[in-house]
Amino acid sequence: MPSDMASKIVSENLTISGLAGRYAIALFELGLDAKLLDKVAKDMGALRALLQESKDLKGLTLNPVFSSEEKGRAMAAVVKTAKLDKLVANFIGVVAHNGRLDQLENIISEFNRILSHHNGEVSASVVTAHKLTKTQLDALKAKLKSMVGSDVNVETNLDEGLLGGMVVKIGSRMIDSSLTTKLANLEELMKEVG
Repeated sequence: MPSDMASKIVSENLTISGLAGRYAIALFELGLDAKLLDKVAKDMGALRALLQESKDLKGLTLNPVFSSEEKGRAMAAVVKTAKLDKLVANFIGVVAHNGRLDQLENIISEFNRILSHHNGEVSASVVTAHKLTKTQLDALKAKLKSMVGSDVNVETNLDEGLLGGMVVKIGSRMIDSSLTTKLANLEELMKEVG
């Protein structure tokens, strides 16, 4: 049975599903109840940066060879060194104890999505074949703002398989202007003609 906060968020057209979503909503509620949402958000951002910067740390969270206890001890040391809040430290301990550290990056992403929604922000995921310049990113943000009517937080990712163009996801809407998709559509059209 979902809590009141989870019900409220889901009713506001933010879909929370899956394991990472359940952990993220739990962390969000803990942070909200303790009036530490900003601190939790900052700490989760720091943890995400650590996971992205350290292949060893990311590998530890994903490696099934290590036991939950070993991963828990290692993460406790990381949390202590990074001086993360006690609430975040306890949360990471529970995630480790439950053997779910392989979902940590997904949990962080879901937490950020819930937090953005709570703050009335709109988030977009943009996948491109090449890294966007600051000018391109600013132009994209301006275009997205004109489409949705408010500022948009843009998270960018690279996928060299796109060849060119981009795929933009805002909530459940997707705009696919990638060269790969355009070529696939052209191929389908050519099959119909021939």
